[in-house]
Amino acid sequence: MKNKLNKIARDTNKFLKNFIKKQKKSHLIVPMQYGLFSGGKKIRSKILSDIGSLFKVNYKNLIIVGAAVECIHSYSLIHDDLPCMDNDTIRRGKPSTHIKFGESTAVLAGNSLLTMAFEILSSKDFKITEKIKINLINKISETSGHLGIAGGQFLDLNFEHKRVSKKRILDMEIKKTGKLFSFCCVAPLILKNRNKTEIKKFENIGLDIGLLFQVADDLIDHKGKSSIAGKKTGKDKFKGKATLISLLGYENTIKYAEKLIIKINNKLKKYEPRSKNLSKTLEYILKREK
Repeated sequence: MKNKLNKIARDTNKFLKNFIKKQKKSHLIVPMQYGLFSGGKKIRSKILSDIGSLFKVNYKNLIIVGAAVECIHSYSLIHDDLPCMDNDTIRRGKPSTHIKFGESTAVLAGNSLLTMAFEILSSKDFKITEKIKINLINKISETSGHLGIAGGQFLDLNFEHKRVSKKRILDMEIKKTGKLFSFCCVAPLILKNRNKTEIKKFENIGLDIGLLFQVADDLIDHKGKSSIAGKKTGKDKFKGKATLISLLGYENTIKYAEKLIIKINNKLKKYEPRSKNLSKTLEYILKREK
């Protein structure tokens, strides 16, 4: 698992570094790189690769799409850490981007990474049809704005110190995290021109995977050590965050996550044994410590 994750991370970072090198220099390149190359595990890109292998998608194309995903993810982390959001000073074991470069620079670096994702997918060097490019850009746009990451972050902040129903918590976590994972699950099918029914199926699988990831992240915050997690833990309870843990309790949340894995694997039975790598990734997501 770790060897595969490391390979995907190396290949994705190599592509991103080469892509940035080809661009004109600006004062924002350094803070953009700081947020982008901060040692993330590239789990979203691993999911993309796992689904891609089910449909025999060209690996280089998966890396290009994964690079765009990592730009979106990094933008969201830079903005989430800001004082007006979650006010986190540590990210992946080092100072958050706004601590290192200042708040205004962090905002602009995050904005630039968001738009760079669309540059990557629309690039002439990405050798796919224009129709597929448009479909990919349209889908990743939905995951990033008010219907996805931004909307989920709004709800996350809005729910602080409030008693929130399970349904609303799930809606928030699906938008905040699930939508980008959902894109990772449908992008390979878009690349292979699969039918709408199958795309919808994997869109839902992706939402469940994203929910699993967010639940695992909440579990790490609840019980994990800051030195291992690479960020401050225990902050959800301190800030009165609405999470499944706050509603169901720690043990019941673990059971909920385990049932999610079973649910996802049941949806993948048709693709066995090729879905074995994806099943291993799901277990890794739940059992990871950071």
